[in-house]
Formats: sequence, C-alpha cells, structure tokens
Amino acid sequence: MSDNFYNDSHEAPDKAFEQSLRPPGFDDFCGQQKVKDRLMLMVEAAKQRGDVLGHILLSGPPGLGKTTLAHIIATAAESNIHITSGPQIDKAGDLAGVLTNLQEGDVLFIDEIHRLHPSVEEYLYPAMEDFKLDIIIDQGPNARTIRLTLPPFTLVGATTRAGMLTAPLRSRFGLTDRLDYYPIDELTTIILRSAGLLNVAIEKGGAREIAMRSRGTPRVANMLLRWTRDYAQVRADGNVNASVASAALQMREIDQDGLDEMDKRILEAMIHKFAGGPVGLSSLAVAVGEDASTLEDVYEPYLIMQGFFKRTPRGRVAMPAAYVKIGLNPPKSSREQPELL
Repeated sequence: MSDNFYNDSHEAPDKAFEQSLRPPGFDDFCGQQKVKDRLMLMVEAAKQRGDVLGHILLSGPPGLGKTTLAHIIATAAESNIHITSGPQIDKAGDLAGVLTNLQEGDVLFIDEIHRLHPSVEEYLYPAMEDFKLDIIIDQGPNARTIRLTLPPFTLVGATTRAGMLTAPLRSRFGLTDRLDYYPIDELTTIILRSAGLLNVAIEKGGAREIAMRSRGTPRVANMLLRWTRDYAQVRADGNVNASVASAALQMREIDQDGLDEMDKRILEAMIHKFAGGPVGLSSLAVAVGEDASTLEDVYEPYLIMQGFFKRTPRGRVAMPAAYVKIGLNPPKSSREQPELL
C-alpha cells in the first residue's frame, strides 16, 4: 500500500476521471463563494460592455479547483480555452506559438505560471498589457525586432506558490484570488454530487466520513470516493454508508484526521530524529525520503493548518498535537515555547 496517497493524487491525477466530475458552470461549483462572486461579477461586467475579460490569477494548494474555475470562466464568457503550463513554455518561441494561435476573446490558461522562465516572462508583459508581441529575429549584428499585434485575450494563471511570482507579473493581473481549503459540509456536498455522476449508492453519513478525511481538498475527496466505491462493491453490498467508508479508508491507512502514512512519518521524524525541532526543510525531506518541494507544497500546508507543527525562522517545530498524534505526551518545553518572530 502506497504511503504517498495524497502526493500521488496531486502529482498524477486521473485527468479523464477529474473531467467527468468537473462542474460545468458557476452554479454547479460548490464552495469558494467569495471568489465565485468576484469572478461572476467580472465576467458579467465584461459581457455587458462587450469587452474582453481582464487577466485573472488564481492561487492556492493543489486540487482546490483552479483549473476547473478556468474552464468555467471560459464557458461563462462564451470563449474558447487554450491550456498550457509554465514548464511547457520553455522558450520565447513556445510562447509566441501559443499566443499567435489565439482568437479575440479566447482564454489562455497557464497552470504553474510561477515556473515560467524569466526570459519567457518578459515577452508576456507587452502581450498582457498592449496585446503586442516582440519577436527577435536572427542574432548578433543582424538581429532585429518584429512587433506582432495579438487579438485581445484573457490570461488566467494558476499557481500553488504565489510567493514565487515576480512583482511585475503579479501586477499585470486585474484580479488576484486565493482558493482556500473547503469545510467538511461543502466537501460532503461535492462528494454527494460526484457520487450521483458515478452512480454510486451513498448515504450522507458515508459522504461525510469521506469528507472528514479529504484534507479540505475536492480532488482528494473524489479520489477517496472512487476507492470507497470499489471497496463497497467488493467487500460490501455496493452501498456506501459511514461504516463502509470508514473501513475502506482504514484499508488505505488514512485516519480520521485525514493523515496518511507519510504525514505520520513526517511528524515522527520531527519528534524522534530532531527532538521536535526546529528542523530545516531539507533535513526533514532527507529524513522521510521525500522531495523537499513536495513536502512544502503537498504535506506542510495541511499539517500546519491542523496545528501539528509551525514554521519559524529557525525551522519547523512540532506542536503539542503532533506528540499526541503519535501517542506521546507533549513536553512542557513544547507547550511553553514562545512563538519565534
């Protein structure tokens, strides 16, 4: 049994499965109400003016619906959507190829936009501001610049690491919004909707049991629903109630707090190998055998949000909840340790 379930679901999501469950419009999208309200207002205002929608930046942890919202924005604006990602645009020519294929009003969605190469990013500035693209032909003394006029378009960028975006790029977005983890009630609604689309017989108690262990993330919730469906089909009568869902998720070694084996390994390493911290990210990554960026992007946000540890200038420090989680009594020094500024 993999101890990296949450990492697997983020690193290699089943695209066909996700698309089959993707809500088609704002009305079908559950949660993130304030973000939705701002996006709907922006889309409606642009449609009333007969204008192109302004550029939008969506940030937040993986699996919260950034890509889904990009599709919904394009649908609401009655536009075509073109999808790419920062790592795929390796050089200026790649960007030029994408931009010159756009039609007026199209939506260009760039996932992981923080991973754009700096030299490519500079070409994006005039394209976003003036819908112009400057291309350098030849090299050395024969080099010359050709300016191309682009049709007005909307750039929707998505990032899991907003802090890595440069200030010039961030300032060119008309709207910047962050998606947050979903509460259990909203995740329960999402799971019930997905179960209906998958023809899964599920009780509300079963949906809530899955929601409680989904780390506030719809992508994880849908993947757990898929696993629970298979478990119910083979080990039960096909109906997913609370007890069936609990047994299915225990088989995946996912506890009631939504922690899997890697989460527990992180907490155990911090406490047993580093005396509760402070410990640096690189040292912790080596101790648990995981990539440092994966720890920072996938595991840390939820563990910090749940109060298992905190970040300080000196490193990560285990909180009392971490000791309790692995069956230890928190030391008094951990309780009394002041917040480091």
